[in-house]
Amino acid sequence: MSGETQGLVAVPSLSTRLVTDRLVLRPARSSDVGRIRQALRENATHLRPWRAAPAPGEDPAALASVSRTILGDRTEWKAGQTFALLVLPREDESVVVGRVALSGVHRGAFQNAYLGYWIDSGLQGRGLMTEAVVAVTAFAFASAKLHRIQAAVTPRNLASQRVLAKAGYRQEGLAQRYLCVAGSWEDHFLYAITVEDWSSGAP
Repeated sequence: MSGETQGLVAVPSLSTRLVTDRLVLRPARSSDVGRIRQALRENATHLRPWRAAPAPGEDPAALASVSRTILGDRTEWKAGQTFALLVLPREDESVVVGRVALSGVHRGAFQNAYLGYWIDSGLQGRGLMTEAVVAVTAFAFASAKLHRIQAAVTPRNLASQRVLAKAGYRQEGLAQRYLCVAGSWEDHFLYAITVEDWSSGAP
């Protein structure tokens, strides 16, 4: 995958398309606004306990909010700062069932990004999120040329912990009051994987 160059690092193209056994992952486009809004509305209750609370009066599924997010994601992709991909079923790519993002990309001596993800509530427990995370982790090391990816998960989010473990991430410790989630400062387990880990035992 070719792309623009930021410093000495090639930025993967916005035409990136990752295909797994059951999924397609690609960056969002302006034409995706409607399907993203539908996915967010259908999963609002499911996602609320795990996400930062929106600003007062802000609706993450509103037309303006979704449009801003897509524009921001595409701008940050071109700058090599965030690589966000929609999760679509291979059998019907007109439906958005999730999102995986590598954000806060830091180059220099760190070469790190932060992993975040969600999947439709009705599709949990089928291994789809693990499939998506594995694909994005491979992309991070092979195409984005990162060295380390880390993720933070609340101790009560057992499903997410299983996803990371299955994808080869290791738990590195507990960070107290790490993030403000749904209005409360919560402890998080920190998980990470490096390119050396991946090369020696990729799933």
